[in-house]
Amino acid sequence: MTLQLDRICIAQLNFVVGDISINADKIIDASRRAYERGVRLLLTPELSLCGYACEDLFLRPSFIKACDRELARICKELAHLRDFHVVVGHPTGGDLRTRSVSTAQRQNRASVLSEGRMVASYAKRELPNYQVFDERRYFAPGTEPCVFEVLGVKVGLLICEDAWFEEPAQSCVKQGAQLLAVLNASPFHLGKGLEREDAMRARVAQTGLALIYAHLVGGQDEVVFEGRSFVLSAKGELVGRAKSFDEEHFDIAISKSSKSIELAAKVEEGGSTELDLWRALVMGVKDYIGKNGFPGVIIGLSGGIDSALVLAIAVDALGPEKVRVVMMPSPYTAEISWIDAKEMAQRMGVQYDEISIKPEFDAFLSSLKGEFEGLRSDTTEENIQARIRGTLLMALSNKKGSIVLTTGNKSEMATGYCTLYGDMAGGFAVIKDVAKMMVFNLARWRNKNDPFERGANPIPQRIITRPPSAELRPDQTDQDSLPPYEVLDAILERYMEEDMNVEQIVQAGFPRADVERVTRLIKMSEYKRRQSPIGIRITHRSFGKDWRYPITNRFKD
Repeated sequence: MTLQLDRICIAQLNFVVGDISINADKIIDASRRAYERGVRLLLTPELSLCGYACEDLFLRPSFIKACDRELARICKELAHLRDFHVVVGHPTGGDLRTRSVSTAQRQNRASVLSEGRMVASYAKRELPNYQVFDERRYFAPGTEPCVFEVLGVKVGLLICEDAWFEEPAQSCVKQGAQLLAVLNASPFHLGKGLEREDAMRARVAQTGLALIYAHLVGGQDEVVFEGRSFVLSAKGELVGRAKSFDEEHFDIAISKSSKSIELAAKVEEGGSTELDLWRALVMGVKDYIGKNGFPGVIIGLSGGIDSALVLAIAVDALGPEKVRVVMMPSPYTAEISWIDAKEMAQRMGVQYDEISIKPEFDAFLSSLKGEFEGLRSDTTEENIQARIRGTLLMALSNKKGSIVLTTGNKSEMATGYCTLYGDMAGGFAVIKDVAKMMVFNLARWRNKNDPFERGANPIPQRIITRPPSAELRPDQTDQDSLPPYEVLDAILERYMEEDMNVEQIVQAGFPRADVERVTRLIKMSEYKRRQSPIGIRITHRSFGKDWRYPITNRFKD
């Protein structure tokens, strides 16, 4: 009896950058398990062997050679699986046969392994060099299509960006492809999942071929990959979608008619905006802490909305046993802030401590009394308080080994409403790309929803409804120094994310004074942002790899 290809599997797995041997083990294990289920073609994501993105590790010959060794080991370990094919994403630096490393020939590849041999290999042709991507720094583009055959089915192979252009897919059609398989590592931002599906429908409409989109899952520094692999029929219909923000061995049934290849799989529903955002933030924290080996986290809890949100995210990501919060009251801390902070810590079940900063603040003012004589109090004294708190948190981090999670949001980072070596002191900025109005939305959403069964309603209502304040001087509120957050965030989105200039934003209906003030603050605060910890990217443009403005800059929009 002639065997047929009737099942394909996507290994939607969470790989760790640089952990090449363990990544190879995961591919081998997924292959063996898939083979036992009758799968004869397993797809892994883009650069699955080394993880995405490895940045300047790609420039090290020893790194490329280690990838080559592990690729050869996968081939050997799976050699006994008859008629089985696995597609592995990996970098290479030169001749695949001699394993010599050539910088000029470094490529982002996908290789097809079967019965102890590499039966096909494809080099990514379209190299993205925008937003967080820097692939032209590391790779040379491929030039040739790749179509391989598995039990009578011809599969055209593409890697991520290739599928956003017409020519690579069309070249597969010309080589006789009956099905497109796309390996991907496409970072999450709000709305990106639907964008991908729409873009791939365009490829299906162009080629008339069914398409399988194999995606990565997991957090890597500031980016998150949400999985959500999917399958489109030859008519462009969604006939399969894997889980979001979870590992999954996603099986696809395949049948061959006289006209086309038909595919079918289960379809997971997409999440709401808030659920997707929450799960992205949770995965970002969980993987950053776990993959870097930190025993836990420390958060400066103020009784305000930002630190409350970061605490809820941290507990959902790590569990209460790995989270410690410290309340550090100053002479200007309101009693309700104390009460609300302690109540939230109790609701979340985390370790709660209080350390007054009044003695240290008094000592600083005493030491500086001569220098400050005759000068009025201003932000200098406010910043001293923030820096005392930052010093205490970093001391606890040094002593205990836990990393400090900072609590600044995108609106604050944009306008410089934060203190260098104060509230910016820490190792990971959880909500760095979450604007203030979204902070409020997420807090309200989390109080109504319990996606990780950590308990509903974790944030005291008064924390959400109180006017935001840094509490660094008497009766202070954020709006004393900034436009209303709904105005600020709207201007920020247009200027920073959509590249609109001042006149365009004013024409959109915003007061000129507010627009000029906000854009001026954004420019002035660049030096601060360069010294801030990395944070999780959840919009299509964050203050991270995809924002590279000079500090010394006199350009005016």
